[in-house]
Amino acid sequence: MPKISILNFKQKFSDFLKTVFPATKFELLLFLIFLGIYGILGSCIAMNYRIIFDDRIPWDAYFSFDNRAIVMTGGGFERHPLSNYFFNWIREFAFIISNGKKDEIFRLVLAWCSNFAVSLALIQMYKYLKNIIQLPKTISLLIIVFFSFFTTTILLSFTPETYTYTLFFLVLFNYYAALKLKKEERISTASMTLATVSIGGLTVTNAVKVFIPLLFENGLFKSWRKLGNAALQVFVSVAVFVLLFLYRLDFNYMRFFEKSGEQYEKFSKPKVTPLWDMIYSWFFGGNMLFSNFLIRDYHNKKGFQYKALFMDVYTSVVPYIFVGLVLVLVFWAYFKNFKNKLVQILMISFFVDIIIHCVLKFGLHTSYIYGGHFIFVVPLMMGWLFSSYKNSAKMLTFLFITVSILLFYLGMNNVLRMGEFFAFLNQYYQ
Repeated sequence: MPKISILNFKQKFSDFLKTVFPATKFELLLFLIFLGIYGILGSCIAMNYRIIFDDRIPWDAYFSFDNRAIVMTGGGFERHPLSNYFFNWIREFAFIISNGKKDEIFRLVLAWCSNFAVSLALIQMYKYLKNIIQLPKTISLLIIVFFSFFTTTILLSFTPETYTYTLFFLVLFNYYAALKLKKEERISTASMTLATVSIGGLTVTNAVKVFIPLLFENGLFKSWRKLGNAALQVFVSVAVFVLLFLYRLDFNYMRFFEKSGEQYEKFSKPKVTPLWDMIYSWFFGGNMLFSNFLIRDYHNKKGFQYKALFMDVYTSVVPYIFVGLVLVLVFWAYFKNFKNKLVQILMISFFVDIIIHCVLKFGLHTSYIYGGHFIFVVPLMMGWLFSSYKNSAKMLTFLFITVSILLFYLGMNNVLRMGEFFAFLNQYYQ
C-alpha cells in the first residue's frame, strides 16, 4: 500500500510539473525566447534606471503601479489580503542576491522574478491553445505573439506587482480547470483551496473566479451529492482563506470593512474624462495598446519630488478602431461558442472585472494597470474563434490575416511608445 501511494504521489507531482512548466522541447524553446527578450528589457531598466524600485518613491512612478509598497509590505490588506507573505519571500530572495542592498542588483532580481512569471503565463496560454482548444501550432504562435505585445504583458514583465503574479496564477488555474473539465474529472479540494489562497490572496476580488469552473462540472445540479461536495469545497477554501486573512489582521475583522469603505470612496469617484472613454481607452484599450503619456509632479510627503507617468485616453481614431475590432473578435467568439462551458468560464470571469471596474467604477481611471486580472481572456477567446471555423479554410484565412494586421499595428505602436517610456526614464530616473 505505501508503495502504491508513493507511486501515485510521484505521478501527481510529475503531472504538476508538466502542467506548470514547459513540457515539450518546443514549449521550452518558446519559454526561453520570451525569457530572453523580456529579460533584456527588464535588465536594461533595472541596471540603468531606478524606476522599478526606489526607496524614496512610495507609489505611482509609472502608470500607478505601487512597486515599493508592494515589495516592502505586500500592499494594503483590504485589496491584497495575503500578498505580504508572498512578497516577503520575493523581497528576502532579492536581498540575498544583493547582499541586503536596495541597489541595481535588488532591482534586477525583482525584474527577473516578474519576467519569469510572465513568460510562464505565456507558456500556460500556449498550452491552453494547443491542448484545450487544439489549434495548429502556427495559429497558436500568432495568438501568443499577439498577446506578448500587449501593454499589460510588456509592463508586467519587469514590474514587481500583484498583477504580475495574478496573471500567471489565473492563466494557470484556467488551464488546469479546463484540463479537468475536458477529462470530466473533479477539481480537487486541495487545488481549489490553493488557488483561492494564491489568487484571492493577491487580489481579494479574484477569489470568486476560482469557483466559476465548479458551476460547469458534469451533473452538478442533477445530483445532491455532487452539489454538496461542491459546496463543501467552497466552504473549505473560503474557511482557509479567511483564517489566514484574519491571522494577518490579528482577528480584528472590522479593520477590513473600514478600510474597504475608504478604498471604494477613493478609487470609485468619477473623473473629468467621460465614462465611455475611460472604459474604452483604459479598461479595454489600455491593457492592449499604449496611448499618449501624461507626466505629473508628485512628492513623497517627506520633501522628495519626482515625476510620474500616466496614460491619457486615445487621441486618434485608429486606436479606437483597433480596440473595437479586438472586442468584435472576442464577442464574436463568445456568441459563436455560447454553449461551450470552457468559453463561459472565461467570459464570466471577464464579466466579473467589467462589473467591478466599469459598472461600480472601482479604479476605472487607472484600469490600465488591472490587465493581469482579465486581459488574458482576449487571446484565449481569439483561439476559440479560430477553433469554431476549423472546417472553413476561407474563414481561417480571413481571421489569420485580420489578427496579423492587428499584430503589426500593435507591435509598431507599443514599440514606439516604449521608446517614449525610455525617454522619460532617461530624463528623470537615471
